[in-house]
Amino acid sequence: MRLSGLSRQIARTMMAMALGITVLVVLTSYVFYFLALRYFPEQIDETAWWPSAPEWLWLAATTVAALGLAVMVAVKLSRRILVPLNSVADSLRRVAQGDLSVRATAGDRSLGEAAELADDFNALAGQLQRVSEELAFWNSAIAHELRTPVTILKGRLQGLSEGVFPADESQFRGLLTQVDGLSRLIEDLRTVSLTESGHLNLHVQNTDLSAEIRDVVELYKEALEAAGQRPVLDLHAGPVHCDPMRIRQALLALLDNARRHAVPGTIRIHNGQEGGRYFLRVEDNGPGIPEALASQVFTAFRRANPARSSVRDGGSGLGLAVVAAIAHAHGGQATCRPSSEGGACFELSWPVAQAAD
Repeated sequence: MRLSGLSRQIARTMMAMALGITVLVVLTSYVFYFLALRYFPEQIDETAWWPSAPEWLWLAATTVAALGLAVMVAVKLSRRILVPLNSVADSLRRVAQGDLSVRATAGDRSLGEAAELADDFNALAGQLQRVSEELAFWNSAIAHELRTPVTILKGRLQGLSEGVFPADESQFRGLLTQVDGLSRLIEDLRTVSLTESGHLNLHVQNTDLSAEIRDVVELYKEALEAAGQRPVLDLHAGPVHCDPMRIRQALLALLDNARRHAVPGTIRIHNGQEGGRYFLRVEDNGPGIPEALASQVFTAFRRANPARSSVRDGGSGLGLAVVAAIAHAHGGQATCRPSSEGGACFELSWPVAQAAD
């Protein structure tokens, strides 16, 4: 059996200790009998079965020396083993008290399992710290996103009840707009959380994706035109294996993102299949997203321009995170890169084989 890590260190130490004690006994026996036969041979009876008094003294001294050697080696080995174990135990107590920044000391890496235990604890503590920080961020972000629409609703309803605002159609439409925004935020939160927990269920089927895209664009065309943007379709007909409802949701989020952030111009929507992957692209004319920030736009509540509030511009702060969540649920990914017109190109892609499975 091949030993490794801690088992190998213990085996090596035991073999070294056994060898050392054997050498000690052999060497001291030569020295003892040399001196005994030279200076007091009358006390050594070579025919006797029972050790003489000097031999008993030699055996006692050799035993004490061997025990001392064994204790010294055991203490040294135990200290090496206990360094990572005690560090992990102390770190666990500190984590239980709420200090998630603590990390254990791996110590001697030749110990294998003990060092791996410390490494595994550090990975766990790091994950707990990351989750805790993300939870705090999400709580703060959600509270921020909800505060403005709730405050508006409360103020409008209080004004209506006290007769400050006239109970006309425009007031009720404004209230419905705020309620729609809250509903969208709740649904976006649900989609992202279900994806992160691995429970976002897809109803995958063969779909005429080009027809679905036309329906979504027709539904959102008026809002795009009001922002000075003109949708241009470059669609490829044919069955696509996907969840049509979720793809519609992702496309709607991309179009809404373009409406709120892109300059007036052309919004190009393109779908197709290349390299064994389905894709859906939405491109605008600008102003684009800096390359350093392109990887952050799909993170919930993180924006390329932090100064802009999603409440003021009508978004939930989760639109692109929902796009990424839907892409991951299909086994694909969402990417952002510069477009050929100097704007941004958002692409949702997923593998054909993965979709078919």
